[in-house]
Amino acid sequence: MRIGPGTRALVTGASRGIGRALARALAARGAALGLVARGAEALEPLSAELGAAALPADVGDRAAISAAVDAFAAGGGLDLVVANAGIAHYGPFATTPIERAEAMNRVNWLGTLYTVHAALPHLRGGHIVVVSSGAGLRAFPEAAAYGATKAAQRAFAEALRHELAGAGVSVTTVFPGEIDTGLHAHEPERMPAWYGSRKASPERLAAAVIAAVEADRRTVAYPREVALLGLNGLAPGLTDRLLRRLRGEAAAPRR
Repeated sequence: MRIGPGTRALVTGASRGIGRALARALAARGAALGLVARGAEALEPLSAELGAAALPADVGDRAAISAAVDAFAAGGGLDLVVANAGIAHYGPFATTPIERAEAMNRVNWLGTLYTVHAALPHLRGGHIVVVSSGAGLRAFPEAAAYGATKAAQRAFAEALRHELAGAGVSVTTVFPGEIDTGLHAHEPERMPAWYGSRKASPERLAAAVIAAVEADRRTVAYPREVALLGLNGLAPGLTDRLLRRLRGEAAAPRR
């Protein structure tokens, strides 16, 4: 699909980070936007800046996200939906409160499921973007539950792209690496030793996502080296050795 004036796009997790960068990039193309985030206060400045519809909703609440999607679509339809909302909690699974794992499943995985389920009846052609993570290709120690939610998104999007063949709707899965956002602002003291200090630009990721949608690519890995994590499905031992070299023993301590 071509993104431009007349394209109606809905972005979840739009108030910060990747979602905010995508919203601005879409607005620059002339798209009419519906912006979803949990808090109205966080959405208001961006919606005013972009002339977008602010749709406060928790994606982990099926009724709330369904109502937000329906409200936006009622204003003129829906061409593009970006399931981007996500949260992260790092730390050893054995000592992590189970409520944190449940919250990640509710927002990252069920939030994607609810968003896409609500959007599909409104899509007559168009595109779905699912923002997973490099952790969806190969999960890391101290991010077991987070990686599981991202792997679920990956599997869902892979199958859905094929399910929708012939329906005029396509799907792109995004695998970001470490991006310069506030995703981990609440837990700097819990970041694992393998976590990198160099973070990629969310604006450049947004540009790559838009290019992928317009070219109907099935995946986007950004930075490009994130795609190497896909080797884990073929050669996990080799992937472990590569990660030890690049990120240290903490990335793959069991030999």
